Order: sequence, then structure tokens, then C-alpha cells
Amino acid sequence: MNFDSKHGLLAMILLGMSLIPIGDSAGKLLTEVGVSPAFIAWSRLVVGFIFILPFSGLLRSELKSLYDWRLLCRAVPFTGAIFFMISALKTEPIANVFGIFFIGPIVAYFLAALVLKERITLLRSIILFIGFGGVLLVVKPGIGITSGMLYALIAGIFYGCMLVSNRWLSNYFRPRLIHLSTLLAGSIALTPIAIDAVPESIDIYIVELVLISSLASALGNLIIIEASRRVDANIVAPFVYSQLVTAAILGVLLFNQWPDAYSLLGLAIIFTSGILSFVLSNRKTSIKQALSG
Repeated sequence: MNFDSKHGLLAMILLGMSLIPIGDSAGKLLTEVGVSPAFIAWSRLVVGFIFILPFSGLLRSELKSLYDWRLLCRAVPFTGAIFFMISALKTEPIANVFGIFFIGPIVAYFLAALVLKERITLLRSIILFIGFGGVLLVVKPGIGITSGMLYALIAGIFYGCMLVSNRWLSNYFRPRLIHLSTLLAGSIALTPIAIDAVPESIDIYIVELVLISSLASALGNLIIIEASRRVDANIVAPFVYSQLVTAAILGVLLFNQWPDAYSLLGLAIIFTSGILSFVLSNRKTSIKQALSG
């Protein structure tokens, strides 16, 4: 891989990460015109499935795998994370929701140790607890905690469970099959709720926002999946935290929502702790590879 292609891949990863908060911003705009979070989540899953299907490389022999119980288990936290994320965005600034949402990697770290027997280290645990302190600065428990913040916390917990399921399933299924199965199962599960939540009148504005919300999320995830096939996961990982920056910018530009001083400090702490956690993990991996070589 030459120098230019490396920069092209990094730009592609950054674009993919940026598309995800763009999709969530469109979802927030939909809630502002009265569209139910259940319908938004369902439409995102359905449109995402239709969009990704042609690029999935699905084989006839894999059709039964779409309903494999292990993949269905992964669909539960994925669907829950989307639903509660959009529910949180209905009332909370998008930057704050993303900040709270990033409790997910902390949950994943300890849950992976419990379920997958991954190793816990003192230094990385300290860094993650510092990140949790950043989440608390955004949430402000006991001061101004709202139902929207609680929804964001639940979404983050679901996200952490999904991250662990990704590690578990990576030994059995290819990434695009996992994602396709999750979109299909989630859309089917939400259909009964979404039918009751269909907007009474659907105009071009709602259609446009639904398409932006769905396609930005689907395309963002597809780009990240494709990029992860070409470069190591340790290169993709730190870019996840660029979503905080994008979310903060979109919050100002689209909703005129500026994080307060405590939230801004919390977001900075979450971002920094995430990068430090990645650097520490990557450094240990490099040392192990050098010793084994």
C-alpha cells in the first residue's frame, strides 16, 4: 500500500465515522417534527438493509445463517442502542448524547473480561474510569439528569454489549453478514411498534430526513466495515472518537446547542481517555508481537 492510498483509506474511515452522527442529526430533526423514535429506528433498519444487501456478498448457502441464534443475540443490543439513542436525541443535545453513549467501550471492557475472559489491566482500568468521570460530567447525576440522559445511558450500555458480541461473533461469521442479519432481525422485531407509530402525514421533508438518517448510517457503517478489511482494526479504533467532534459541530450548526462548561470538559475527558486507552492497548499488542517475533 503506497503513501497516497494510506491517506485515502484514513479519509474514508473519517468520512464513515462522520456519516453516523449526520444520520443521528437527521433522526433528531425528525423527532422535532413529531416523528416517533420507534418509526425512525425501524425505517433506519429497513432502508439500511435494502441499501447494504447488494454489497453484502450474500450467498445462497448463507441464507440460513441470517437467523442463526448467535446473530439474533447481537441484533438485540444493536436495535436497542439505535432506539434509545434516537429517544435520547429527542430532548438532549446531540453532543451530550454521544458523550454519554461512549460509556459503551467502558461497559465492553469489563463485560468482555467477564464473558470472554479477556484480561483486565490496572492502567487501562484507571484510564477508562477517568473516561467514566467524563460521562458523569455530561450526565450530571443528581443535578439535572433527565429521561433523555437515562435513554442515552441505556443506549451506551446496549452499545457496549454489542461490541462484546462483535468480538464473540468474529470467529464464526464475516462482518457484512453479521451486519446484514442484524438489520433484518431488528427491522422485523420493530415492525409491530413501527406500524402504530407511522406519521399521520408524510411530506417530502420527512421522506428526505428518513433517507438521510437511514442512508448516512448505513453508508457510514459500510465504509467502516470495508476499511476494516483493508487496514488493521487498531488503525480504525481511535477514529470512533472523532464522532464526538462531529456531533458537537452539528449540534451548533443545526440546533444552536452549545455544550455547557461541564459538558465540554466531560466530552474532552471522554475523547482523551478513549485515545489513551487505544494507545495503551496498541502499545501492548506491538510489544507482544515483537517478543513473539
